[in-house]
Formats: sequence, structure tokens, C-alpha cells
Amino acid sequence: MVHHPSILMVWSGAIGSITTRTALTILICLTLATPALAAASATQFTARVIAVSDGNTITVLTPDKKHIEIRLYGIYSPETGQPFGTRAKQSASDAVLEKNVIVQPMDVDAYGRMVAVVSIPGQTKNLNATLVREGMAWVYALYCKNQEICWEIKNMEQVARAMQHGLWADKNPVPPWEWGKR
Repeated sequence: MVHHPSILMVWSGAIGSITTRTALTILICLTLATPALAAASATQFTARVIAVSDGNTITVLTPDKKHIEIRLYGIYSPETGQPFGTRAKQSASDAVLEKNVIVQPMDVDAYGRMVAVVSIPGQTKNLNATLVREGMAWVYALYCKNQEICWEIKNMEQVARAMQHGLWADKNPVPPWEWGKR
């Protein structure tokens, strides 16, 4: 990392008597927060789905030819190798692969992926909600914070459980956040 002491000194001098270390810490925090803030405030866009990695991760190609990896907001599908992992990936593929979608960015995750709600033009339910309704994903309550979106998919999960759709047909389905601990 290249340090620019003159910038730090001018910046810290304008704020008052803070140390260069404090100023540097503030700059680093602001730099790390910028992508997440940008994604959360970004407007929706249209793109074509070119790959499905698993039941909750897709890659899209934007009109300006950018590849963007997207983690579906508020849900967590079974992992590869976990019961229903392959079916969850296939359900996501059947729904969106090689189709145009509308992407509503919500956040950026720890891996730098855009976290978004993905909708299919002309359909009333988004992909996130559809996968939960089919029993191909859990609501990921730890990260599902948008009340309107999360309320909808939580209700869909309750219906999927009651109807024993998808993974809810298993007697004791193991959520993917616990599967990795085994």
C-alpha cells in the first residue's frame, strides 16, 4: 500500500488534532464500506444469466459486457453434496439460465459478490422467493433484513414446510450453515 503522508496531514489537519494512524484507519474504513454502500444504493438493472453456480449464486452478463457474480438475497440453498443441493441448482437453472433478469442490488457480501433480488420479467415472484416456495432454499434470517422482502419469503417457507415441498420432504433437513459444521 502506498502512503501519501501529505494527504493524511492535510486531511487530519482539517479535522483537528487526530493522529495520522487514526486518519488512516478512518480512510481504510471508508474505502472498505464504499462497495457495500454503492451496491445497497444502486438502482436495478437488466442482465442475462450466463451461469448458475448453485441454488443461490448466479453470474450475469450486463449489456456493457460485465460479468457479475450474484448471491441471492435472503435465502440459502443446500450446498453441493448436501441433500437437495443438485436439485436446488437445477431449479435455479431452469428458472433463469440464458434468460434476461432484473437485478435489484441489496448489498455486497464478504466475498465481494453482489447480493440481490433477481426477478424474471413478466413473472410475479422473484427467483429468491420462488426457490423458497419450491422448498429449494431456506430463508437466511441472519442476513434477511428488508422487512417487505423477508416477510414474503418467510411466509413462503412456512407454506413449503407445511406442504413438504423440496427439502422439507426430509424428516430432518439440515440448513447449509450447519451442514459445513459436520
